[in-house]
Amino acid sequence: MIAGVDEAGRGPLAGPVVAAAVILNPDDPIVGLDDSKKLSPARRAALEGEIRARALHVGVGQASVAEIDAINILQATFLAMIRAVEALGVDPAHILVDGNRLPKWRHSAEAVVGGDALHPCISAASIIAKEVRDRIMKEAALVHPHYGWERNMGYGSAAHMAALAEHGPSPHHRRSFAPVAKFFLA
Repeated sequence: MIAGVDEAGRGPLAGPVVAAAVILNPDDPIVGLDDSKKLSPARRAALEGEIRARALHVGVGQASVAEIDAINILQATFLAMIRAVEALGVDPAHILVDGNRLPKWRHSAEAVVGGDALHPCISAASIIAKEVRDRIMKEAALVHPHYGWERNMGYGSAAHMAALAEHGPSPHHRRSFAPVAKFFLA
């Protein structure tokens, strides 16, 4: 009952931060798990389906833009991770978290730098978090098409920055991030 935990969306200028927790079935290994950033979108989508169908438990948590702005991105990331583990529906015996810091929680856990490429359970969490967050940004792009979120997922690409300058920030933008905050300075 080891859970892998990873997040998606710490760096973008818009959208929530999403975390996933996954407990894989040791008797049913999933081939091809890797850091979500190393996988093609089609491969990630296929693996998400496999993970959801074959893992013992999958939990997803997120922290909203308002929470990011209120408590900062690091604390919001920890909050999303805590919510993801709670969403598993079971208490894992141990948690492996991608990165170098851990949320404050009651679980036995360790941070693993580069863990999404080392531990299949973290790779699976990386894939779930990325796929969920990408869907959120693609849905937001339908309402706010000028930012190009369906392509940049809220990151500060040249097109996104140009649209931000032309249209100003949306309710999905993180006001506490410097490129967005400047629009609120009087």
